[in-house]
Amino acid sequence: MRLEVKKDLFDIRTAADLLAEFLAGKTFADYQRDAMLRAAVERQLAIIGEAVSQLARRDEELAARITNYRRVIAFRNIPIHGYSAVDDGLVWDVVETNPPLSSSTPTPACAAATEPPSSNAAPIPRSFQP
Repeated sequence: MRLEVKKDLFDIRTAADLLAEFLAGKTFADYQRDAMLRAAVERQLAIIGEAVSQLARRDEELAARITNYRRVIAFRNIPIHGYSAVDDGLVWDVVETNPPLSSSTPTPACAAATEPPSSNAAPIPRSFQP
């Protein structure tokens, strides 16, 4: 596996792990009240979408193993390009009801590294579970 692909997978995993951390124990009301939480969640969703987009350019077959990968990429455009029209309810629905790359929707393509990829050592693959 090419180093760039490993990096994309690592970035996806890291952002998804951060999403899970940021949202642990939070409610929609918490999300609506906390501008910093909203910004952090939107940022991680954008990172996931961009990393999946890069992965698709580098290895379409691997990206296709990610459930709804095209929707993940498309959703990235909402916080990036439609920042003034971001719907909190839609974002919450995505992260709570249908989270991108969650353990409830297995994604074998996200057998991501537990360490950042380097040119010296191959990452240790494991199932994606935020």
